[in-house]
Amino acid sequence: MSNLWLMILMVAGGVAVALQPSINARLAEKTGYLQAATVSFAVGTLGLLLISLVTQQGSFRRVGDADWWQLSGGLFGAFFVTATIIGVPRIGTTAVLALTIVSQLVAGLAMDHYGLFGMRSIPVDLKRILGVVLLLVGVTLICRR
Repeated sequence: MSNLWLMILMVAGGVAVALQPSINARLAEKTGYLQAATVSFAVGTLGLLLISLVTQQGSFRRVGDADWWQLSGGLFGAFFVTATIIGVPRIGTTAVLALTIVSQLVAGLAMDHYGLFGMRSIPVDLKRILGVVLLLVGVTLICRR
């Protein structure tokens, strides 16, 4: 996959992440926040299962060989979706997304620096810290009422 397609994919993913909390929050008005998160994951799981079966890429056969922590991503996703469902009606979509993005970047800096989960290490430098600080300033402006 070329870098251009990867960038387009990430922009589309960003739009999807922006849409998801508000859609799920509206569903929660009808079902409750835990139920909305459950429905969101169930629909997503069914969609992914269909795509996995149709494309026949990869295999589920070796999932039993995975370490316990490699299976924890779904729990983090469930926590995230539930947190956004609770947060959006109270502080708004923009504030939820801004706080999410800056916290992802702070965590990402630490993960890159220490090469967590077997990824290559990318040391923290002044440019990266400055970028996160500027985003923190932006989050402060967005969340201030």
